[in-house]
Amino acid sequence: MNRYLRPVAFSLMGLIVVLLIVATVCEKAVSTEFAVRYFYTAPWTIALWAAATVSGMAYLFQCKMYRQVMTCLLHLSFVIILLGAMVTHLFGEQDQLHLRLGQEPKQVLNSDIQISLLDFHPDYYPGTHAPMDFSSRILLTDNRQTTENEVSMNHIATYRHYRFYQSRYDTDGQGTTLTVSHDPWGIGITYTGYALLLVSMIGFLFQSRTRFEQLLHSPLLKVLVLAVSLFGSTGLSAKTTPLPVKGPDKMTIQRPVAASMGELYVYYNNRLCPLSTLANDFCTKLYGKPRYRNLTAEQVLAGWFFYYERWLHEPIIKVKGDEVRHALHIDGKYASLSDFTGKGIYRLDPLIGEGNRNAMAADEKFQLVSMLCTGTLLHLWCPPADSVNQDEALYLTQAMNHVAWCLTQGRNQEANRTLIAIRQWQREQMVKTYGLLPVSDTRFRAEQCYNNLPYTRPLAMGCATIGLLLFIVCCWLIAKGKTISVYAHYILVFLMALIGLFLTFVLALRGVVSGHVPLSNGFETMQFLAWVTALVSIVLACRRRSGLVLASGYLIMGMTLMVSMFSSSNPQITLLMPVLQSPLLTLHVAVIMVAYCLLAFCMLNGMMALLLYAHARLTHQPKQHQDAIERLHLLSNLLLYPALFCLTTGIFIGAVWANISWGRYWGWDPKEVWALVTMLLYALPIHSNSLPFMRRPIVFHTYMVAAFAAVLFTYFGVNYLLGGMHSYA
Repeated sequence: MNRYLRPVAFSLMGLIVVLLIVATVCEKAVSTEFAVRYFYTAPWTIALWAAATVSGMAYLFQCKMYRQVMTCLLHLSFVIILLGAMVTHLFGEQDQLHLRLGQEPKQVLNSDIQISLLDFHPDYYPGTHAPMDFSSRILLTDNRQTTENEVSMNHIATYRHYRFYQSRYDTDGQGTTLTVSHDPWGIGITYTGYALLLVSMIGFLFQSRTRFEQLLHSPLLKVLVLAVSLFGSTGLSAKTTPLPVKGPDKMTIQRPVAASMGELYVYYNNRLCPLSTLANDFCTKLYGKPRYRNLTAEQVLAGWFFYYERWLHEPIIKVKGDEVRHALHIDGKYASLSDFTGKGIYRLDPLIGEGNRNAMAADEKFQLVSMLCTGTLLHLWCPPADSVNQDEALYLTQAMNHVAWCLTQGRNQEANRTLIAIRQWQREQMVKTYGLLPVSDTRFRAEQCYNNLPYTRPLAMGCATIGLLLFIVCCWLIAKGKTISVYAHYILVFLMALIGLFLTFVLALRGVVSGHVPLSNGFETMQFLAWVTALVSIVLACRRRSGLVLASGYLIMGMTLMVSMFSSSNPQITLLMPVLQSPLLTLHVAVIMVAYCLLAFCMLNGMMALLLYAHARLTHQPKQHQDAIERLHLLSNLLLYPALFCLTTGIFIGAVWANISWGRYWGWDPKEVWALVTMLLYALPIHSNSLPFMRRPIVFHTYMVAAFAAVLFTYFGVNYLLGGMHSYA
């Protein structure tokens, strides 16, 4: 019986992984209810988890792992977490209550508690209509007492083990919907498992007689030295024909006037910001870059606004797809606004009707220009109508009309003075209305500085080029058994340190602008991952002079910055939704990004090892590069432990956050499921004592390369293929 425990335990975990993958596919193909009923919470699924748990713990004791306290506690914590989930599933209760002001009290679940709504009020970001939070004051009554409680996002109310969560509210502000949960035992058991998991993972890293400790004391670690070479890349900027700015045929306003216009306060993307931000997003969305020829983004926006007819035939709208270009009758990548219409028809209508994505993207840009020119995109801030008199209400319209008249008469200085006066009037009215400036001067200037940093593309291309060249050179050097100057190593480390400092500055700047830690969307998490990669690369390269570490670091930074660049043409900086205003969000995302960074290093190490192995086979020297492959095996093993622990920690921090915000710590969302799948897949190679084949370097490296597909699918594939409430991340 004992000899069957190992294959049974690992086979059952493999079946669970397959089950989870199939369930996410069925959820997309059929429905969430179907997946939950027949897969996630089905009796046979629960039995499978129970069997895997029992067999796993039996095998653990068969191997006498109780002698290693932290290893035993680590596995025991998962048992406790699963037990807590079972208790919640069997005995937990949850419901939603819709309450209205002045309405009769409602019963809470099946208890003797009555609940009624005393007051509800949303809180908005200053100067905007975007909700920052919303709170409900509730009255709870039972046979014992009457209690008032406040419920808001990320702040729950508790009464007799009943937990009340703010869910949503009625648009008229007279009602709210609360989620009520009653799970006194399940949450306590689960949180105990989380705490034990964290303690045991930290303790495991310092425990003696483990595989991790053997790796730390391996003789190979002391000789993990590979040299590097410095390769740079230079970019050539193409010369462009300047657009006329002066004269009777001018297409936009002078740069100083455009700069003053860029300092006006606008209401954009549900927040107050400089007009330069709107201009930057407008130009980038249309043209793919924040500048058009020799014009700034502010000049482009002002040109369309004041000189619309002179831009009709300007090829500034970037379009994709041969079918779209054919429909617009153009040969290149750029179309003019006039290309979209002809003979009284809108040329993209047939393609849009067929659901062509490229046509819909081009149509979005056409509509963006229309919104600007009709005044529905550009919303200069003005005080609420009930807070100003009639003369003040007309000031903004009259002042902007005066600016337009000055520009037609060539009175640029007068137009500039008027724009400066408008900004001063806006600031005075803000203080009068709110008692302060909703956007501080520091935040305003930081946003302007951020708008002038089109850094992503050149930095991405530079890092990717350096990384690719270093990777090739490292392969060639190892194949030849040679090393190169150590000075190049430190030059590369210094360059990466400069890039890391620059990314630190950019992330800090973005944080000041957004008012929160910049980890709320895909663009920001990719930028943060590039920063983490720089930090990890420097630490590893300083401790062990490894060309492969630096090559991998530059490649990962280049790739992550390129990925963030894909979405940079859309508006990026937004106010956080109320549910996202939790410090646990920052911790949850940051820890997982560290894990992804370390796993990416393991993947690139695996690719290098496989290339060396292939070279040895082609040259009929099977033992060639064996030492290098072993060193890469050692390095990846060392990185795998903290990577897996960070990934696990991040998942369960997210679970705690979800429980605080929504009243349940696990909802079987596709991204949650795939994060669990990724964790289970990477848990397999750390059990090399039980799975001897994982000790073979080539098998290990092959597995690490293949397993990284799960990371990519979790981060990208789920967003685009499976959806779910995490699809914004």
